[in-house]
Amino acid sequence: MNQARTPSKDAYTLILDAIDSGVYRPGDRLVESELAERFGVSRTPIREALQRLETQSLLARDGRSLIVASLDHNQMAELYVVRTELEGLAARLAARHASDEEILVLREMVAEDQALLGDPSTLARANRRFHKMIHLASHNRFLVQQLDLVHRSMALMATTSLAAEGRGQIALGEHEAIVDAIARRDEEAAYRALRDHISVAFVTRLKLDSQKVD
Repeated sequence: MNQARTPSKDAYTLILDAIDSGVYRPGDRLVESELAERFGVSRTPIREALQRLETQSLLARDGRSLIVASLDHNQMAELYVVRTELEGLAARLAARHASDEEILVLREMVAEDQALLGDPSTLARANRRFHKMIHLASHNRFLVQQLDLVHRSMALMATTSLAAEGRGQIALGEHEAIVDAIARRDEEAAYRALRDHISVAFVTRLKLDSQKVD
């Protein structure tokens, strides 16, 4: 029974990772046969994975085809409301529970990410790792699970707010303030710093999206 489920799980993870890394972007069509060939997986687990992703609203129907879903303005705003509160809670709990080693890793991440300024896509991947580390440092498995769902939906946004001019440097400064608050074990400051960080990112993304409107 477990062996029958494993291929489907693997196919799901492979497709999800491809969406998250930008291999497949919002609006791209996903073809069962092409996915099976790309990932070296039979079509049955690919089909089951696509059905699961559609159920989770990560894929949408376009006629008879499945495409990577995209978020409209209202959906994006709703997602940021949830993300802001959950990320803030993660920072608060990290200030309470993070080990000294976890705080050291966070500091090293901020320092190393300075070298990525000017490369928004690589910096965006590093940004996800930084936030994931804070989630794990909260030491609350249920919160981590919910934030994983939120970050999967973030992959449905075509651009990163870090692509805005000057945003990368500002974001790293905000990351440093978050880590400083966690290191001081100041739960309220950590909560506020991360909530403000997400709020600024949302405003930046709104400005980027407004520039696309004719």
